[in-house]
Amino acid sequence: MRKLMNALRLGRKELWSLARDPMMLAMIFYVFSASIYTAATAVPETLHNAPIAIVDEDQSQLSARITSAFYPPHFTRPKLITPGEMDSGMDSGEFTFTLNIPPNFQRDVLAGVNPEIQLNIDATRMSQALTGNNYIQQIVLSEVTEFVNRYRAHVDLPVDLELRARFNPNLEKSWFGSIAELINTVAMLTIVLTGAALIREREHGSIEHLLVMPVTPGEIMVSKIWSMGLVVLVATALSLNLVVRGLLQVPIEGSISLFFCGVALCLFAMTSMGIYLATLARSMPQFGLLLMLTLMPMIMLSGGLTPRESMPEFVQHVMLLAPTTHFVEIGQAILFRGAGLDVVWKPFLALLVIGSVLFILSLERFRRTISQMA
Repeated sequence: MRKLMNALRLGRKELWSLARDPMMLAMIFYVFSASIYTAATAVPETLHNAPIAIVDEDQSQLSARITSAFYPPHFTRPKLITPGEMDSGMDSGEFTFTLNIPPNFQRDVLAGVNPEIQLNIDATRMSQALTGNNYIQQIVLSEVTEFVNRYRAHVDLPVDLELRARFNPNLEKSWFGSIAELINTVAMLTIVLTGAALIREREHGSIEHLLVMPVTPGEIMVSKIWSMGLVVLVATALSLNLVVRGLLQVPIEGSISLFFCGVALCLFAMTSMGIYLATLARSMPQFGLLLMLTLMPMIMLSGGLTPRESMPEFVQHVMLLAPTTHFVEIGQAILFRGAGLDVVWKPFLALLVIGSVLFILSLERFRRTISQMA
């Protein structure tokens, strides 16, 4: 009971120290609010409101049909311009696409001459250039084919391919981006807060005060784990409900309580890793360098940004040792697909084992560091 009270009191001290650090509080607020929102909405993969202009030099029924085929949400309403405005509009960035329909286009189509249409693309907008090119070709060819055939009837094919998108029917990138960024933020901030708390005590000299108190290294370490883990847990709950579900309108399919059980296990593992890295570093700059060497590969190779199946087999096996890999699997399975414990018990168990090993390694390293300082 005395050990528990010591850990609680030391953890309360960590919370007071964090409350007096405005820069750290500002970072917590930013990464769990603006960072998640911008990651979900800043770079759309799908074509959305792409600005397009059309030079209609034919002024025919077919050119009018092609012009009317472009409409939101993929494109903005086409702006009719003259040939002289085409280059200036592209140079100023006003248009991403400009379509030039030549004179006598309808007459040549009906005569079978195969006329050419010029399509200019602003390729600096890479997220829309490739997708928009395919969309525009399909739209123009479809309108020309229907005009030549003189009807819009549906042609019955011997094979009917019907596509169904599950869990995200409209393929909204913000749904995936917000959850992926939230998962990455939990992993990143947990290491940063825990490691910064230990290094801050070393730099301020307060670690020497703890050495003369009747507390053990295990109690000091547990206090940092529960206090910093509690901060991240509360911030995650607020961000999930206010930003992801509220502002971005992302539907959550599974159990929130089950997801937060996975968050707690991930916090246990990541805080232990943060303490271990903090014992290796002598200052915050060194800790930042270690963080870049460990956290960035974990985030990029854990499956949150790209599927693990697309990575080399060796990398897939190595990343099974990283807690972020199993946390990404838990988050996507529960929040996207509504999975229950019968589905996610394996990554839960893996997180528990990895966290326990990291805790033991960190405790041994922390004890050696404390004894050297004493």
